[in-house]
Amino acid sequence: MSNLDLPPALESTDMQWLGTRHVGKVRDSYVRGKERVLIATDRLSAFDKIITSVPLKGQVLTQMADFWFKRVASIVSHHVVAVPDPCVVIAREVRIIPIEVVVRGFLAGSAWRDYNAGRPISGVTLPPGMREFERLLEPVVTPSTKEAIGSHDMPISEAEILKRGIVSASIWEEVRTKALQLFRLASLELSERGLIFVDTKYEFGLLDGRVVLADEIHTLDSSRFWMEGSYEAKLSAQEPPEMLDKEPIRRWLMERGFQGDGAIPTLSDEYRHELMRHYIRSYELITGTIFYGDMSAPTPRIERNLSSYFGL
Repeated sequence: MSNLDLPPALESTDMQWLGTRHVGKVRDSYVRGKERVLIATDRLSAFDKIITSVPLKGQVLTQMADFWFKRVASIVSHHVVAVPDPCVVIAREVRIIPIEVVVRGFLAGSAWRDYNAGRPISGVTLPPGMREFERLLEPVVTPSTKEAIGSHDMPISEAEILKRGIVSASIWEEVRTKALQLFRLASLELSERGLIFVDTKYEFGLLDGRVVLADEIHTLDSSRFWMEGSYEAKLSAQEPPEMLDKEPIRRWLMERGFQGDGAIPTLSDEYRHELMRHYIRSYELITGTIFYGDMSAPTPRIERNLSSYFGL
């Protein structure tokens, strides 16, 4: 495949025969009674804006999330019912808790930018003198609000979550406990594959009064992963770690003066191809399995698979 031989990208969907349509940053979803059909498009978001599309990205995200959902069922119930297509999850409809539950094991990304500016991170004050990419003494929970598309998610302290009554103290304690357990499980498994689990975000919801895990889990869009073997040498040299996640894309945008406001830089097909390969390589290193992408036109394939699943 040459740099310009890109598979077709799934940029949007219009399958309202499935149910009421909702459009997120990356996923389009359709509500059918007590179930929700989640279709991961190939849209690439950064700084809460849609930047471009990356072919096969939706397949990578869906299959990676499915990989991890199967591994965490002993810790927390989740919303997944079935995966009838490489881009599609059939999920139980849950009442989402409107908080991004971010768990961090290292000082990176927006946490570093806040720390470097002298600000607490979602109410958490870290010791002075830390370096970018440094390991924290222990993982911390740094929540953020869950805003509408196009708006920036905002840091929020755990105390403010309870003060506003977003969730009860008992629900929040269960959510934070489960989030830390999930983070530790993935950290141990990834370490066995020579990787560092840097940080991640979780979304939880309520189903019949029970806390369940929703949305996605441990994907390249929701998490950071680094290569462990070169980490110490890179840190000593004050260089960024080898990254398997979306942070290189954010840095590419920041180098061009974009952090969510103003004109979005144009991404060439060559760079989109590079990003596609980055997603695939990262999938294989993180899961320890080979990625088999479906190169066919995504919309007809998804419609066929969903029609078959629902018996239409």
